[in-house]
Amino acid sequence: MNVRLTQEQKIRVLNSADVYKVMQQVLLRENKIRRNQEHFWVVGLDNANKILFIELVSLGAVNRLLVNPPEIFRMAIYKLAVKMILVHNHPSGETEPSQADLDLTDRMMKTGELINIEVVDHLVISEDKYYSFANAGVMSQLKKTGKYEILDKEKAETRKWQAEFEKEQAVKDSNLMIAKKMKDKGYDADTIKELTGLTKWDIRKL
Repeated sequence: MNVRLTQEQKIRVLNSADVYKVMQQVLLRENKIRRNQEHFWVVGLDNANKILFIELVSLGAVNRLLVNPPEIFRMAIYKLAVKMILVHNHPSGETEPSQADLDLTDRMMKTGELINIEVVDHLVISEDKYYSFANAGVMSQLKKTGKYEILDKEKAETRKWQAEFEKEQAVKDSNLMIAKKMKDKGYDADTIKELTGLTKWDIRKL
């Protein structure tokens, strides 16, 4: 689920505090019940470290969630992000990462290396504080581990879904061009949606 950002939130990220400031606002938008669930977001950055998007990729129980590489990297591929920051919350309020958090980060870093999208940090956040893997030196430590080295079979599978995503995006880009021409000619949104398969949200942005 794409998280809507204000212009003020589409900032150039200089450090983890900048990311936390935005993500704290995103978390606090949720009602109390939703804040008691673990959320997993991906923050995509361009070459200048400007935020391109924030995507909620998983919403779990009080203390667990499930995420996998295609879900995490999907929007980054679509938006041509070159860097990513992983973010998830701990409803307990404690931000110390678990072993599962470390393992997931390690795995995503290795996958990102394969498709040239650098995972630069992982933030564990609560409503009033956060833990940055990069600040704690964890990211550099994980780069040296061999625990999640990508094997040939996994490389082939990863490249396959990357190609599939890029193909889907190419089709969508073509449909967006068609939709823009239709909109310029006065077609209504329902007709454009029916003929192109785009969402009304995509059509409104044209």
